[in-house]
Amino acid sequence: MEASSKQRAGRTTYGNFRRPESPGIGALGTVGTVILFGSIIVLVILMTLRLLVVALVWSALIAALLAFMMIKDQHGRSGLQRLGNRFGWRQSKKRRQHLYRSGPLGRTGWGTFQLPGLLAATKLSEHHDSYNRPFAILETPSAGHFSVVISVEPDGASLVDQHQIDSWVAQWGHWLAGLGHEVGVIAAAVTVETAPDTGARLRREVEGRIDPEAPDLAKTMLNQVMTTYPTGSAQVRAWVSLTFNGRTYSGKKRNADDVARDLASRLPGLTQTLASTGAGPARPVDAQTLCEIVRVAYDPAAATLIDDVHAEGNSPDLSWNDVGPTASEASWDFYRHDGAWSRTWAMTAAPRGEVFSSVLTRLLSPHGDIDRKRVTIIYRPLDSAKAAQTVEADKRNADFRIGSSKRPSARALTSARSAATTAAEEAKGAGLVDFGMLITATVTDADRMPDARAAIDNLAATARLLIRPVHGSQDSAFAACLPLGQVLQSHMRIPAELRDAM
Repeated sequence: MEASSKQRAGRTTYGNFRRPESPGIGALGTVGTVILFGSIIVLVILMTLRLLVVALVWSALIAALLAFMMIKDQHGRSGLQRLGNRFGWRQSKKRRQHLYRSGPLGRTGWGTFQLPGLLAATKLSEHHDSYNRPFAILETPSAGHFSVVISVEPDGASLVDQHQIDSWVAQWGHWLAGLGHEVGVIAAAVTVETAPDTGARLRREVEGRIDPEAPDLAKTMLNQVMTTYPTGSAQVRAWVSLTFNGRTYSGKKRNADDVARDLASRLPGLTQTLASTGAGPARPVDAQTLCEIVRVAYDPAAATLIDDVHAEGNSPDLSWNDVGPTASEASWDFYRHDGAWSRTWAMTAAPRGEVFSSVLTRLLSPHGDIDRKRVTIIYRPLDSAKAAQTVEADKRNADFRIGSSKRPSARALTSARSAATTAAEEAKGAGLVDFGMLITATVTDADRMPDARAAIDNLAATARLLIRPVHGSQDSAFAACLPLGQVLQSHMRIPAELRDAM
């Protein structure tokens, strides 16, 4: 949920990140409490019928089930959730759904390099906004979602006054809160990717500006710069993706053309307001650029080839059906795609206490042990009506947990105060946003994966984040971490509301 800020020692701090709690008795959520009371009623009926053996077996089964639901690890996942995750992974592996082969010799029948998993059924189209700028719309038919990606160039915080940084953070909060009033917006995501710089862009810029009549010394110096400067340097790119619902208020489905006509007039305003958040120049991503982003993500070796084509003044001709990997294999804790290995982590707890605006600096910066690192922060804005209901229900749940215990723990008391603070801020007009984070580390050598794991663990510690690998769903998490606006909750078999109530 959203963060509140306050001034301390002349510098703004942020905090009060909290996860809404499900009402229940003790460590049990709503589902566990319902199971408990329902089992007691069944037990009373069995005792009334004098079925003592059956009642004893029933009590043992219910006790084991509740124990699985009550015992949770440091990430808040119960034994029942972990058991279900392991069972689902074994079923997928048994059906060989973790393997993918494409191309003329693949299993896709039509001989194309189609994207695997969640992205297999997606469709890409290109349209123009009211400024005549081309923008791509990614349609996800299974969920009825349409996504648009905006490329940004953040200014960075180096040599910037602190009051300017605080202003950017405040404007970013206003921009997120404003999404709750945008019609049809389901989610927004910010993706920051760091990768080795091939030097093609520098070479293209320098060669295009060299004067043929320049002194030989100047030409020699520039050639040395083009050769030596890209060595060890990194490229940092950022995108903002917005996901819209494909249904109107009347409940009718809309196609990509209908959504494009709606977004054509809204995109200029959304991109202009991003500039005040420190995102720098913002422009929609066209279909060709989005194909290049996805192609390089699944096959990092293609980055050099694509940069070389751009350096020659041409543009690679890529289609959405040919940007997927030739082969991929999802394992329990990593994902192999073409000539690279990736591992994706999910945030399970936001920083506790108060943090500064620079809390994610090291996490977002390039790292020598990781070839490609992608950090995606996913936001789900809530409208004002739902936000009010959410904070009030969370406050009641926190108060109920205190009232149901004779000696409430310090954490329960702190949670109740935090819920009350959030409700008070929402009543004053503050926006409410659910958020999460995915981190993907990609290496081109399997022997470097342990170093990449250690690097991500250390970087997450500096950001005061609690993360865990997305076990059994590495391929889906990898796709969700791309700047494509995928909403994982819409693809789950168990509704998110039921999972949270457990």
